Amino acid sequence: MTKATVPSKKRSALTTTVFMKRMMAISGIVFLLFVLFHAYGNTHYFEGEIAYDHYAYFLRELLVPILPFGGFLWIFRAVLALCLLAHVGSAFHLWHRNVKARGNDPYAVKKSNAEYFASRYAMRTMRWGGVILLLFIIWHILQFTTLHLTPGGRYEHGRAYMNMYYGFQLWWVWLIYAVALVALCLHVWHGVWSALQTLGAIRGSVIPFVRLIAFIVAFGLFFAFMCVPTAILLGLTPEPMDAATYAVEAANAGINWMGK
Repeated sequence: MTKATVPSKKRSALTTTVFMKRMMAISGIVFLLFVLFHAYGNTHYFEGEIAYDHYAYFLRELLVPILPFGGFLWIFRAVLALCLLAHVGSAFHLWHRNVKARGNDPYAVKKSNAEYFASRYAMRTMRWGGVILLLFIIWHILQFTTLHLTPGGRYEHGRAYMNMYYGFQLWWVWLIYAVALVALCLHVWHGVWSALQTLGAIRGSVIPFVRLIAFIVAFGLFFAFMCVPTAILLGLTPEPMDAATYAVEAANAGINWMGK
């Protein structure tokens, strides 16, 4: 009697749980560095309209003439888009694999003590928080990058200060950003922990320290991002200049969007 053999499934190294978790960790660190830099950049708003718009202009002048005007930003956006695809794709793959492994038994897969010790509330909200962040990224791009959504006034390319001022005069726009920032900070709170654990940087003795660092980073991001929208909403920032005054001040500061 011939015994039938069932060929074993060969799983690609690119779909293993370890690889997927590392991909999420690395892409998450890239995003964390980006949002930290972005939060810092937003604080230039308090320096005034010309200073803030000059900062936006400076970002588009990076590596000119090696790259065309704005070229560096588009390359950077492409890198972020790839990281986003890697992060979301890995998260969905791991979630789907976990569901299949658990089956109908919600207790089939138990969390380790290390995972339990992490921020449990942030951990439970990673999935819906990620969905909120995806929707917010789309909103944010349409509002301040492509200017397809212009709540509060008539937006103009290059006048970043004015566009933000118009947008955050509206309480519901402020609320959208507040909800998104809560989701982001919960994501960062657990993400910092999870990334360091995946990369092997966590040991039992440093767990309390890592939790503290994760909380400080998350809370600091919320404060840094929301201080400008809140100041605008409360009327604590100067109104944008009229077109004629702005044209003169921008020219004196070396800001020239003509033909760009």
